[in-house]
Amino acid sequence: MDSSTTAGLWDRLTGIQEAPATWLVIATGLAALVLVTPGPVWRVSRNAVTIAHEGGHGLLALLTGRRLDGIRLHSDTSGVTVSRGKPTGPGMILTAAAGYTAPSLLGLGGAALLSAHRITLLLWAATALLLAMLLMIRNAYGALTMVLTGGTFVLVSWLAPAQVQAAFAYAAVWFLLLGGVRPVFELGAKRRHGGAPDSDADQLGRLTHTPAVLWLFLFHAVALCSLIGGGRWLLNL
Repeated sequence: MDSSTTAGLWDRLTGIQEAPATWLVIATGLAALVLVTPGPVWRVSRNAVTIAHEGGHGLLALLTGRRLDGIRLHSDTSGVTVSRGKPTGPGMILTAAAGYTAPSLLGLGGAALLSAHRITLLLWAATALLLAMLLMIRNAYGALTMVLTGGTFVLVSWLAPAQVQAAFAYAAVWFLLLGGVRPVFELGAKRRHGGAPDSDADQLGRLTHTPAVLWLFLFHAVALCSLIGGGRWLLNL
C-alpha cells in the first residue's frame, strides 16, 4: 500500500464527518427503542447486548492479567466467558463487574465520538473490537452471530453512503444505551423471585463480602447515568 493510500485511509479514519439532522438522531433513537421494548423483538436483538456483555468480561480479564480461555454465545441470548487466574482479588472483581456495565459504557463512549462528529472512527473501532472478539469465540452459534454482526459493520463502514453510515452509527449507539438498561431490570426481577442465584451481582457480593443488591444498584446507576449522559450528547443538549 503506497503512502498516499495510507494517508488517505488515516485521514478518513480520523476525519470529522457532518452531523446528521436532529430528526434523524431522534428517529434512530426511536428505532432503537423498538428493538429494546417489545418482548419478541428483544429476544432477538438482545444477542447484540450479550456480545457487549461478554466482550466486557473478556476485555477486563485481559486488562487485569487473567488468561482468557474463550467466549461462548448461546441461542437463548445467554453467554459465558471463561478466564483463568486468581479466583479472588481486584482482577476477578473488575472482570465480574464488567459484564452488565459494558453495553452502557460502550454506548457512552460511542456517544462521545458521535458528539465529536467521528462517525467513521466509531464504525471502524466497533468493527475492530468485533473482529478481535471473534477470535475468542468457542462455539458455532457464537461464531455465526459474530460474523453476521461484524460483517454488517464492515459493509456499512466501507460501502454505505455517508447518510446511511450516520444513521447506522447513531442507531447502534442508541441501542447500546437503551439495551444496557433492560438487562439490569431483568436481573433485578429474577433475583426478587429467587432466580439467578449465581448472577454477576451475586458473584460480586461473594467476592467482596457485600450484599449483592449493592452491585445491582451499581449496574442500575451506570446504565441510567450512561443513558442520560449519552442521550444528551447525541441530541446535542
